[in-house]
Amino acid sequence: MANLKSIKSKILSYKKTGTVTHAMEAVSAVKMRKSQERALSGRAYAAAALSVLERLSGTADISRHPLMGEVSGKKACFLVITSDKGLAGSLNSAVIRSVEREIAARSLDKFHVVIAAIGRRGGDYFISRGYDVRAKQENVNDAISETEMRDVTNKILGWHRDGEIGTCVVVYQNFISTFEQAPVARQIIPIAPTTMHEMVAGIRPAKGKYAPAIEVKPQATSAYTIEPDADTVLDELLPKLLNIAVFYALLENKASEHSARMVAMKSATDKAKEMAHSLTRTFNKVRQAAITREVSEITSGMEAMR
Repeated sequence: MANLKSIKSKILSYKKTGTVTHAMEAVSAVKMRKSQERALSGRAYAAAALSVLERLSGTADISRHPLMGEVSGKKACFLVITSDKGLAGSLNSAVIRSVEREIAARSLDKFHVVIAAIGRRGGDYFISRGYDVRAKQENVNDAISETEMRDVTNKILGWHRDGEIGTCVVVYQNFISTFEQAPVARQIIPIAPTTMHEMVAGIRPAKGKYAPAIEVKPQATSAYTIEPDADTVLDELLPKLLNIAVFYALLENKASEHSARMVAMKSATDKAKEMAHSLTRTFNKVRQAAITREVSEITSGMEAMR
């Protein structure tokens, strides 16, 4: 009887777990769609800013701007975008491994790396390993605006302006489809039009409802006369373009986070149902064995009395 009570308790536990994970799956599905739609709704603005940059890149003056030229011998900054919460499969660990691969590929040690972290998981990981984590932003909600992201980008721009860093790489999860996300590393300082184009083009997933019908290609560059002057235009345009890149990297990571959590919760729900079904069969077998044994004992008793 004790064994039956134990099995029944486990069945109830798995059913309750399945109910919770199913609810989390539904919530993540809604949040994933909202994150996708937010990224897509502002894509025209990002593409327009990129178009201006592509046209300006045909001028000779643009290459002299501090944000367009590479500075050697300085520290490298890595903007690591992860989530604050877990239960999302390998989402965060894949981003962290990608950062470590980038550091190794550039032959850098931890003393020549500056970390800016958006999300608790990435920040805590690099702090615990002795890296210089100068900026850490947690509890980033899904409704964050492009304006609110300027605190992070202004810090990175300040480090670059002061000569502390020569390059900056943003690492995040790129949303490909509901069941597929991939960590990507994009160099955002120095700013390269080709890199920015890849980021803007990547806002649309490869598959599904929002997949692009026609591939968007970079425009051919031309020479323009810039008024009032190139430096004034670039000083306004490039920081905004950098902020857009960081903001959309965050939105991509948000969509990937909710997608990964939805898939993980679906797997957990299916596993909970499977375990509950398996235990129910075990419960029925044990109960039937107990009933058979009791009937046998009663029959044996009656035979003995005769």
